[in-house]
Amino acid sequence: MADLADYEAFIGTIDKGSLTAAARASGRSLQSVSRSLALLEREMGVQLIRRTTRRSYPTTAGIAFHAKLKAALADIDLARAEAEQQSEAVAGSLRVGASVLFAPSYVVPVAAAFMQRWPNVSVTLVLKDEFSELMDDELDVAVRIGDLSASRLRTRMLGQLRRVVFAAPGYLATHGRPQSPEDLQRHNCVIRIPGPEGDMWPLTVKGQVERIFVRGSFQSNDAAACNEAVAAGIGIGLASFWQIRRLLDQGQIELILTDFEPPPVAIQAVWLPTPALPSRVRLFIDTLIARFSAERW
Repeated sequence: MADLADYEAFIGTIDKGSLTAAARASGRSLQSVSRSLALLEREMGVQLIRRTTRRSYPTTAGIAFHAKLKAALADIDLARAEAEQQSEAVAGSLRVGASVLFAPSYVVPVAAAFMQRWPNVSVTLVLKDEFSELMDDELDVAVRIGDLSASRLRTRMLGQLRRVVFAAPGYLATHGRPQSPEDLQRHNCVIRIPGPEGDMWPLTVKGQVERIFVRGSFQSNDAAACNEAVAAGIGIGLASFWQIRRLLDQGQIELILTDFEPPPVAIQAVWLPTPALPSRVRLFIDTLIARFSAERW
């Protein structure tokens, strides 16, 4: 398939009057320019340039194609120049909020990629698990997990986080594998307190969300501690998939009740309403969207 270099070879041949002059101007070999023109003509199924030993003349089709293509390439050059100017103009400090467990693995890589692309921007990452006011922490943008339906903030959806029920293979071998949400009431469950669910787990039964009461001998206010407790065989846990993916990949846990998983949780970028969003904030949000779209949530 023809690429930008092939199109530039065609434009150069017309503008310079010969393949040799086009090759000299572009720093390519005569054979390379000739191959580019042959590829274009083969793909288009029409002769674009009539060649002689001294000169190269565009055909009628070549003249029409040259006019449109040269304008398109000029637009590409303009877009490149504008992007370079924007890169130079993006500068200043950026304060980003996120949760303690989520940020190191997911927000920090985004910040690193962003700072590499726009080196004149400095980033301060503020980590909290509670939803504090953006103005209180002077945040430009935050990554929030959970329901923001009553918020006055501007938002952009970044993804839907799958939630799963899981247990260690050893626990399941000893206590059996639950087959339905009701079976959880006969098992030891690891409970996060206060947590969004606590001891009432929202599982999906016949398309409807039902709150299943669970009990257990281990509780913690820290999600990572709860997940490690499950991996240690204490009981059954409930968590977002991204939190326990490493444990699953290592074989320390197994997913259970996959036909009854809770509804996913939204992850969003949020920022204060403002008439004009600074370019560094807008570009960071764009980077979040691009990076998170490839994640296996």
